[in-house]
Formats: sequence, structure tokens, C-alpha cells
Amino acid sequence: MVAKLSTRRAARRGACVGAATLVLLGAGLPAGADGDAPDLSRFYRQRVAWSACEAGAPKDMQCGKVTVPLDYAHPGAGTLDLALARYRATGPSRGSVLLDFGGPGVAGVPGLTTNGRRFMDLTNGYDVVAFDPRGVGRSSPVGCGLGTDDRASQLTSGNGDLGDPKVAREKLTAWQRTAAECARRSGPVQAHMGTVDAARDLDVIRQALGDDRLDYLGFSYGTRLGAVYAALFPGKVGRMALDGVDTLTEPPAEQGLVAAEAQQTALDDFLDWCVRDLACPLGDDRRAAGDQMVRLVRSLDANPVPNGFGGRLSGQDLARAVGQALYSRRLWPTLERAMASLVEDGDTHGIEAFTAGGGALPGRRSTPRPADGGLVGSAEIPSDNQPAATMAVNCADDPDRPGAAQLTRDLGRLSTEYEQASPVFGRARLNELLMCYGRPKGTDFIREKVKNVDTARMLLVGTRGDPATPYRWALETARRLGPSAVVLDNRADGHTGYLSSRCVHKKVNDFLLYGSLPADGSSCGADREPDASG
Repeated sequence: MVAKLSTRRAARRGACVGAATLVLLGAGLPAGADGDAPDLSRFYRQRVAWSACEAGAPKDMQCGKVTVPLDYAHPGAGTLDLALARYRATGPSRGSVLLDFGGPGVAGVPGLTTNGRRFMDLTNGYDVVAFDPRGVGRSSPVGCGLGTDDRASQLTSGNGDLGDPKVAREKLTAWQRTAAECARRSGPVQAHMGTVDAARDLDVIRQALGDDRLDYLGFSYGTRLGAVYAALFPGKVGRMALDGVDTLTEPPAEQGLVAAEAQQTALDDFLDWCVRDLACPLGDDRRAAGDQMVRLVRSLDANPVPNGFGGRLSGQDLARAVGQALYSRRLWPTLERAMASLVEDGDTHGIEAFTAGGGALPGRRSTPRPADGGLVGSAEIPSDNQPAATMAVNCADDPDRPGAAQLTRDLGRLSTEYEQASPVFGRARLNELLMCYGRPKGTDFIREKVKNVDTARMLLVGTRGDPATPYRWALETARRLGPSAVVLDNRADGHTGYLSSRCVHKKVNDFLLYGSLPADGSSCGADREPDASG
């Protein structure tokens, strides 16, 4: 997914191994200095040593780690430990199903800690396993120092017209300084955080878990990770379900435009629902409600109001909070009440509850400890780890690096297009096009090589009203992956379908547990509408 860059932490938190075998990775793996494939055998001989988790974790959850190369091209140049957690299968097990909750930048271990009960039916046939990807959570976390001063809001706000060359140059300078600070604070792991590296990590994890094939459930960005794995290790793909399918081909400018359109569509669906309720603070006229929403964002950008955290709420803060609320249709009644408190009483608490929790937290280190490759404690994770990791991964996956002159020209053209795509979300999305400025070029592997995969059948779930990964991306990615991809059309709202749709949940479970695939192009209808009482 094209993750929303926010300094606030997302709400989502967010068998025996056979004989050791030398496993050589597939196409796209850089060769060693002597032209031969690098020797990874010591990494593939691992077994996970499971033990009790940190205090506060469920008693039936176990934790462990896997060691991977920092640089797969030079496996002797250093290692990283990746944090793992699992729930054991409750009956006969066919192995493990590995979960990735998305992002990029979302840590899997706290996600399984908080939301693991929602995956318990999978323990009917699997150990359910999650992990903190490299650079994320306890796995050598990256950081940029965002949240320790005003740079975060200066970077992520959509204030100012980026079509104005002066404003654009100021933003580019700020992003370039941030790139240098991220590199300084994050250490060597930042240069090796792309999805290609993470997909190779998945294969090491698969072997360490004792599985011949990778059974996998990936959400949002996790679908990109799954698709890259399928391209690198087609013969190792087991039952793979990808929910909230990311794009594999669109350049950042197109991604941002499509994402803004998707967010606007989701907002329009919410407003259609809201105006039918007497409590809607935006009235009962649909067109007027949309206009009022835009005016509110613009007014708060011009004159931010005091919030409940000693700062001020801007229009872009409001847009980010609304965007977060649109991830789940079940949040619509809560969003309606929060908007009413803001509009009628000037109370920002309800709005900020959607995004609170990830700024500069008291007692949290703003920089990680010097990287030695080992797991860090939860208290050592930088408060801005998620946005820092989002930038590191997305930039590592992006081969485009236009210069300042080109970016300034493009912004002049794109500012109108983004504003038309979404007058509420367009400015922030346009600003995110600058996040990789000052960073090295990323790989072209995903755009060039992830296609026509020769794998077992994979299930792709696309949701019609998804504000983050538009339904069209599911169709485009399925065509790109080839005949192996089967698409399930979730005719509902919200980001992803497995945890919000009973129909999607059942069809994904039937596939993962029993190998029963729905017909390509089959659909799930929306569950019952939320009511104003929540």
C-alpha cells in the first residue's frame, strides 16, 4: 500500500526442520563478488528456539527470533535478528501460516499480541506466526528523529501550495535534510530495507519454521511482499492469500493520485451514510456536506485550533484522522460523533483519538541504540519507527529519483490534478511524492521482474471501497501475476476484508485451511450497515 506518512503510530498493533540444505535463491539475487551465488547455508540451517514472550503478552503466545544477513549479496558483512511470535496449532498442524499486517513499517509481534485472537480459527490447522520485519519494531528499528521537534509537521503537512516553486523548493530542502538524518540515526540497516530483502527474509523464516512451502496471509503492503516472494521463490509458494492488494507497477506520482481518489471515494461513501442520519453534524444535504468538509479542512489549515495535547489541530491533521477512520466501516458512527464534537463544540479529542499514540512519547528513546544486529527491547524502539520504516521501504522499492528541477515542474502540473482527485486528501498525498528526495535510487526489480509467476494458485482480495489499496490494483496485480492469481471481489467499504467481512473471512480460511479456492471473479456482499449508535 501507499502508506500514509504519519508520525503517529497506527492503531493497529497495528515441526522439526529437516537436514540442512544449501538453498540458492532464485532470479534477481545479486551474485557474490566472485560471480557465484553467495553461501547462505548457515542461515538456512537455523531452527527457531521458542520461549515465553515479554511481560504483558498472552500466556499462550511464544516468541523467538531468526537471524538473516544484513546484505544478501555479502552475507559475511553482518547479520540482523528478526523478532517472531506464534500461537500453536490446537490440533493436527500442516505447519505455519505467516502473517504480515502491512504498512510498510507495521511490527507483527505487537500486532499478534493485540489482535491475535482474531486469527485463532487458523490454529485449527496452523501455528500462526507473525514477525517484525527488518528495521521495524524490535528488529534493528530505524528512526529519523521525527516527533522530537517541529520537523514532522513541517514535512507531512499539506500546508502551502506545492505548485508554487518557492514552496516546493523549501519542502525539498526539508526532505533532503530528513533523508540525511534518517541515514545517520538508522545505521546500516536502512540501506537494506527494501521488499526484495524482506522477501528473502521470509524464505529464511520459512525454512527455520520447518516448512517446505510458505503458507502466507498478507495485508496491504504485505501483498507486495507476498508477490515479490512469489517472483523470487515460485517453487516455495504454498497457500498464499493477499488482502488489500498493492500496486506493483505504478510510479509514485500515479500511486499518489490513485490513492487520493480512493480516499475521496471512501469519504464520499461515509458522507452518503452520514447525511441519512439525524445526528450528522454536516447536515442532511449531501452536496453541502461535501463542501462543508472541504471548507473545514481549509479553515483549520489557515487557523489551527488548540488540541488536547498542548499543540494545535490543522486541516491536514483532520484529514489524516478522517483517513484513518475510513479504514473500517465499523468506525463510521464513531467518526460521526467525533466530527460533531469538533464542529459543534470545538472539541478535538474525538478526532485525535483516531491517530493518537505515535508522536514523541515520554520516556521513549528518539534514536535506536547502536546497531549490533540483535533484537532491541520494546522501550528502545524509536517513537517514529513506523514512519521512518515506511519511507525506507517505499524509497528502496522506487527506482525513480527526479532532480529538484524536474520535481518542481511536476508539482506545478500535479497540484491541480491532486486537488481535483481529492480536495480533502490531495495536498497531503502530493507532499508525499517528495519523501524519497535526497535518498539513493531504489531497485527496479518489482516493476521489471514481478510478473507471470509460475506458482501454486494465490487468492487476491480486493475491496471496492478501500481507501488505501483501490480495487483496481487487485485486478491489475492479478493480470500482472498471471494465471496463478484468483481474485475475490469484496463489495464493501474499508481497508482489506478478512477482519471486517464474514464472507471474506470464511473464503480465505477455506483456502488456507483446506485449499478450497473461490472461483476467479466471485464476490462477497457487504455485511450489515453500521448504525449511529455504534
